Order: sequence, then C-alpha cells, then structure tokens
Amino acid sequence: MAGDRVLGRLGGALLAVAALLAAAVLPLGERPVADLSVGVVWFNAMEVLAWAAVWMVGWGSNSALGLVGGYRFVAQGLAYELPHMFAIITAALGAESLRVTTIVEAQRDLWFVAVMPVAFVVYLMSAAAMAFWGPFDAPVARDVAGGAMAELSGVDRLVFLGGRWMLLVVAAAMAVPLFLGGGGGPLLPAWAWVAVKTAAVLAVLVWLRRRLPTVRMDRYVEFAWVVLIPLTIAQALVVALVVLQRGGL
Repeated sequence: MAGDRVLGRLGGALLAVAALLAAAVLPLGERPVADLSVGVVWFNAMEVLAWAAVWMVGWGSNSALGLVGGYRFVAQGLAYELPHMFAIITAALGAESLRVTTIVEAQRDLWFVAVMPVAFVVYLMSAAAMAFWGPFDAPVARDVAGGAMAELSGVDRLVFLGGRWMLLVVAAAMAVPLFLGGGGGPLLPAWAWVAVKTAAVLAVLVWLRRRLPTVRMDRYVEFAWVVLIPLTIAQALVVALVVLQRGGL
C-alpha cells in the first residue's frame, strides 16, 4: 500500500515552519521580531509542533521503519518535554517574567547559567532531544534504517533535514537569552555576541554528537522521569524561594 506523500511532505515542511515560528521571539540583538509578553510560552508551544511534524513524516511513509521512528520521537518528546519546560520556567522565574527580553535584562549583572547550572545542562540535553540529535537520534537511527525519514529521498529528505538543523540552531540560540545573558558583552555589538554565544552552544552539541552513542529509548525515558524531572523541579523551587526572599513574585 502506497504511503501518504502529502502527509509526509506536510510533516517535513511543518518541522521548518515550527523552527521559524519559535525563532520569532529570539532577540537577535536588542529586540526580537516579536517581543511577546509570553515569549517563553510561545517558544515552547512552537517546539511541540515538531512532535506532530516527525510523527506525520513517519506515518505518511506507511512503512514499519518509518512508523517506529515516528513513535520513537513521540516517546522521546514525552520524556524530554517536562524537563525542558521546567528548565525554561526556571529562567523565567529568575527574571519574574515570561518575556524573553526581560529575562535578558535580568542577567546584566550575572548570567543565569552561574546560578541555574542544572537548568542549563538539562536545557541543552532537551534541545538535542528536540532536534533528535546526537545521543537522542533514536527516531532516525541506523537500527531502523533512518526511522522516520527511512522512505524520504530527494527534495523531501532535504527539507526534513533542513528543518531538523533549523530546530537545532533555534534551540541553541534560545539558550543565549535564557542563560547566557543575551547580547551582553564587551566591545562587540549585541548581535555579534548573540552569534558568538549561539555558535559556542552549537559547537558543544556537535561535539557531543561525535562523543556519545545513541541512548536506548526506554533508558532515556526512565532517566528523564526518574532523574531529570526531579532535578529541574528542585532547581526551579530553589530559584522560586530566592525570588520570594528578595520580595519578588
């Protein structure tokens, strides 16, 4: 039985669209394209579109390998999304705002990575998982012949891979305003500092891809629910207590 080519192509395009929409709240200098009062919520909501996109590609292939890849990503999403959300909310708690530019302004004296190291590390892990990258590439792993993209070729495969890279870049770029002080820094203009910091985060993610093997899905889900979620909740509670102590919220 032939696969649903329209559904598969829509899924590949949706991956790129989700990355572009998520990037709308990223400050590429002093201001983002859309300075939303709920920028953090918008960013997280657009990321969730990636779940649907990868699943649509896997389902549309009407292939056992494609379906396995699609459902693996859904399982991976259920594992990484809660730690990812708590890591982002921790930064928002520290700034007492969901607006991304306000979070950047709150780091003028001290970057959040110094006071929220657990949230930062968990965010990087979940960013890699969101882009099914490095040790979290089980949805497109070799043991299932490429998984979700097993049946993709030509332009369709190029669009899907392009969307994956865009998602990775946007996730890396979001770490800059959340934890690395945004465009703050000496000598260089704000946009240059954003580019340098984003490149540094990307370099770390690319390096990890070369150093760590693919994590088995069941082990990652267990690790996320048993270790990462309690750690990020504890980090968020500590930050919330500090904010309350200084008279915030």
